[in-house]
Amino acid sequence: MDENSANNGTNEVVLNLDKDVPNVTEDSSSYATASFLQKLVAEVVGTYFLIFAGCASVAVNKNNDNVVTLPGISIVWGLAVMVLVYSLGHISGAHFNPAVTIAFATTRRFPFKQVPAYVVAQVLGSTLAAGTLRLLFSGKDDQFVGTLAAGSNLQAFVTEFIITFYLMFIISGVATDNRAIGELAGIAVGSTVLLNVMFAGPITGASMNPARSIGPAFVHNEYKGIWIYLVSPILGAVAGAWVYNVIRYTDKPVREITKSASFLKAAKP
Repeated sequence: MDENSANNGTNEVVLNLDKDVPNVTEDSSSYATASFLQKLVAEVVGTYFLIFAGCASVAVNKNNDNVVTLPGISIVWGLAVMVLVYSLGHISGAHFNPAVTIAFATTRRFPFKQVPAYVVAQVLGSTLAAGTLRLLFSGKDDQFVGTLAAGSNLQAFVTEFIITFYLMFIISGVATDNRAIGELAGIAVGSTVLLNVMFAGPITGASMNPARSIGPAFVHNEYKGIWIYLVSPILGAVAGAWVYNVIRYTDKPVREITKSASFLKAAKP
């Protein structure tokens, strides 16, 4: 994020997805910006639809003799992430995940002062989605769509750390490095989520997202092992972001490596 954008009150972060567009530090006035309130609304809406779609697939699967199946649930999560990245990435950055927001902040690609508001927006969106699902699937169809460890706490903690590390590593590559094919960022991140849910879903629920776990926990008043899903994804995301930072440096022109965060696309002049 350039000095002008940091001081003009908008605090926008811009990802240069066009190799021919000048570096974001040169002239932020040519890029699209959104007010902070718009970004927060986008995070609430995006997190709501992510959690609603993903957790609805879990509820439907439980209530209909596993008709959706694990591959089906994995596809739903992956597609939900992909379409939301493409539809809201240019507004808020499409975090939808406190672990992602915090990880970007620790690498100085997102303002620390905006982290609390983003996290509140994400948790609110998740809680509203979980509440909607509980209203829709009430009575005998009421199912807990949160995350619970199938094995030991240690196994769950390590698994969540690894899959969130993997997710954040991919996000860092496609969202903050212009040498990657930025237009495919949504596909790359959605595919990573699909892959993680496919193998980690039966072990931990494949949260990778504190908001994804805390929303259903609030609604169902079920907090067993919740600390795992709050601590491990944050540590994994921070580690993933920093490891990519270590290997990203290059002798290529500086414009090819942005100082911004996530999926905010530069606007054409």
